Amino acid sequence: MHTPSIETERSVSRRNFCKAAGLGVGAALLSGPQLLAQSAPARRLKIGHTGITWGYQPRFAPGAIQELGSLGYAGMESFGSYFRPLEAEGGMKSMLEAAGIPLVSCYCTVNLTDYANQKTEVNRIVEWGQSIKDCGGTVAVVGPNNVPRDVYNISGHKAQIVDTLNEMGKRLADIGIIAALHPHTGTCIENRDEVYAVLDAVDTDYVKFGPDTGQLAKAHADPVKIMEDYLELIEHVHLKDWDGGEHWEEYCPLGQGRTDIVGMLNVLEKSPIDRYIMIELDWDGPNPKMAPIETAKIAKAFVEKHGYTF
Repeated sequence: MHTPSIETERSVSRRNFCKAAGLGVGAALLSGPQLLAQSAPARRLKIGHTGITWGYQPRFAPGAIQELGSLGYAGMESFGSYFRPLEAEGGMKSMLEAAGIPLVSCYCTVNLTDYANQKTEVNRIVEWGQSIKDCGGTVAVVGPNNVPRDVYNISGHKAQIVDTLNEMGKRLADIGIIAALHPHTGTCIENRDEVYAVLDAVDTDYVKFGPDTGQLAKAHADPVKIMEDYLELIEHVHLKDWDGGEHWEEYCPLGQGRTDIVGMLNVLEKSPIDRYIMIELDWDGPNPKMAPIETAKIAKAFVEKHGYTF
């Protein structure tokens, strides 16, 4: 058996050291996006942003559209109720085209518990759905109506809610628009049990799921678990962080709160959808802690850090 000499061992040690040092230098030369690109997992879903951060009224829509377009977001969400008011200013479609950003979806608040006026509510969301389609969008985000949560019990309304959602889903499908149910705090579908009760009862050929991660967290539900349980139904997502603070309706810029945003992104990347993740942060009033475009920049940097590109 050949025993290496001390000189040979020293030579090998020097080569190994130099090799290791070279790798260290090479790694040090990688910085910023290069290093992040190597460490972050490959992502396939597109990142959009909702316009609610700019305000709840149609007059705020032009600014939201222009600024989100300037940041390079892949798409945006507005409100179904904005279409008619914006016609006097040339229409939402022309604003989107000027900003170079496509419309993906619109939030559509409807009454799911007023069964006597079901036809009116269905016709309302179908009208908005047609406007969404005319602007190139694909999703009507179904926002449930507010209820007195201190006395509300879904058991007395479930049949009506399910029937109305099924009718809305079918009518929207007829014009090529997806109905995505969006549970929301303060409404008739807020907490985990209500979400499961409704999603387990609706006709899922027509009614899909559009979770809001921040709203679910605020309602003391586990957004990751709910998304895992209904992954096949998810067609739309509001990616929102929650910190329980005094600004933005207790929400916060993405990555600064208590929710497992990265865990949610990892779950969504396993979903069968090939659509958009819509970043969202609520309006912070006329004197916000931070300008809407600045929160959108923070969110963009956060998702870029985790593998998404613009």
